[in-house]
Amino acid sequence: MKRFFFLPIFVVLLACNDGDLQIESIEFDSVSIETCESSITTASTLFFKLNGEEALILELQSGILLNEVSQDTIVSTLPGQSNLIYRLFSGSVSSSYFCDAIPPTSPAVLEEIEAASGEVLISTLQNPSDTTLYEHTILLRNINLINEQGERITDISISEFGTITTEQ
Repeated sequence: MKRFFFLPIFVVLLACNDGDLQIESIEFDSVSIETCESSITTASTLFFKLNGEEALILELQSGILLNEVSQDTIVSTLPGQSNLIYRLFSGSVSSSYFCDAIPPTSPAVLEEIEAASGEVLISTLQNPSDTTLYEHTILLRNINLINEQGERITDISISEFGTITTEQ
């Protein structure tokens, strides 16, 4: 009788899965910001970070970067004012994927997830040694990534997007 009791429990445990979630964690804090522009200006809006087969793409709202010291942190909401997109590729991706006039056909995008909510926080300081330069620190707060299956990616380590410098 005991064997028959454990058999259904064993079958149920084997039948359970963790869904179709392919992404276990997202880690971009130690990756540098890239852009397609040779020099970043206050008109720049597209920035990305590449980590092997992954990309984190940030499209800032137009006019959010200013060459002036910010008294308060500037907040831009996701999605809406700004957009944050996570992409998982079939192979390693390089900046040419985003910057070439005609994007390469490979690697292929396996999954694309746009932030369902969150905030982009920007603080601007003037460079103390060169007063024509402004350093914009970009932080991400309360990022909520939900894939097409409705699954939330919970292990997200992308609080600091990085710092970019513009010239007056």
